[in-house]
Amino acid sequence: MIALFRGELVKTLSTRTLLAFLLGGVGFSLLNAVLVAVASGNLGSASQKQEALTTLPILLVVWGLVGAAGEYRHRTAAPAALVARRGRGTLLLARLTAYGVTGLGMGAVMTGAALALGLPLLRDQPGPGLDLAQVGSVAAANLAACVLSAIMGAAIGALIRSQIVGVVVVLVLNFAVIPLVAGAQEGLANLTPFGASSILSGMTHDTTLSVAAAGIVLAVWTAVVAAGALAGERRRDLA
Repeated sequence: MIALFRGELVKTLSTRTLLAFLLGGVGFSLLNAVLVAVASGNLGSASQKQEALTTLPILLVVWGLVGAAGEYRHRTAAPAALVARRGRGTLLLARLTAYGVTGLGMGAVMTGAALALGLPLLRDQPGPGLDLAQVGSVAAANLAACVLSAIMGAAIGALIRSQIVGVVVVLVLNFAVIPLVAGAQEGLANLTPFGASSILSGMTHDTTLSVAAAGIVLAVWTAVVAAGALAGERRRDLA
């Protein structure tokens, strides 16, 4: 299993899309810090200030999806399973773990960028500044959201096996369906993986779901999707 994980980690780190998604995530983190801390007016509460330090977990979902689905598009999944001489489910588990670890690294860079720019900008906001515990909590929540999002994205990619279809489905759900559901019933939207991810990362605050509860919801969704991907991997043809 360790050897499989190392091999999948090397592949994950060597994908051409990794740098593009990382730069996009850092760019969003910096832009979000400026827009929230400077252009949105006075921020009186800690949750409003923490929003300036958030990342974009949906980007990690798309990245994991594109990378994992690419294994089937470029027909590298079957050779990997043959070379590994292990169960296809074990290989996919190693791949999901590799995406989770890489997602942690990407999340750390994105969060670091948000903190580096956001904290100085927030000093000009009225009221008390964020203390170390509050900064640490939003950073930890962002990292958790990035890790779970990367794993979920890779699992979705293994389930759908089509990069285009997968990305379209994810984007439509996140930017069209979930907002409609939230407009009708906020509590239900918060229980979706995208709603929970938004709360966990701090992009959405003052909701019916706490950050800790949102983390649990996202973790459950990630486990369910990963379990479905593992079950499907054992039954379907790799070619």
